[in-house]
Amino acid sequence: DQPVVKVSWHNAVAYAQWLSQKTGKRFRLPTEAEWEYAARAGTQTSRYWGEAIGRNNANCDGCGSRWDDKQSAPVGSFKPNKFGLHDMLGNVNDWCNGGYVGYRSGSATDPTTGGDMAAYRVYRGGSWFNAARNCRSAYRHGYGQGFRSRFLGFRVAAVQ
Repeated sequence: DQPVVKVSWHNAVAYAQWLSQKTGKRFRLPTEAEWEYAARAGTQTSRYWGEAIGRNNANCDGCGSRWDDKQSAPVGSFKPNKFGLHDMLGNVNDWCNGGYVGYRSGSATDPTTGGDMAAYRVYRGGSWFNAARNCRSAYRHGYGQGFRSRFLGFRVAAVQ
């Protein structure tokens, strides 16, 4: 009933590979474009329920749920989007299948550490720990491939 958390990007990729072997179907982490398409569910607004954060539409710091800024909520605690997907925004961030380079800098160097950004992977969606302004379809950020956190999880995409 709870989202999977505290998994690294490597763990998420390994799970998709295991699931592919187990089922005989192909799974992987979604690309950023696939993730955003699924999150928006045909809408053009910042959030699939509209522009404003509102109250109790998601789990984030300032979203108006009982889990805000405390912990992840059980899966399905909020209305799904028009594609029937739950918790695409808020609750936990989702690892995606792609590297992370910040839009603003365009640099392959982490401005905070000077480290190589090629080792970073992107995650999307915002979490219970993030401010409401980051609980939106376009939110993206990155961490090192081995990073694990209680506000970071994943979902898989089926490959046709």
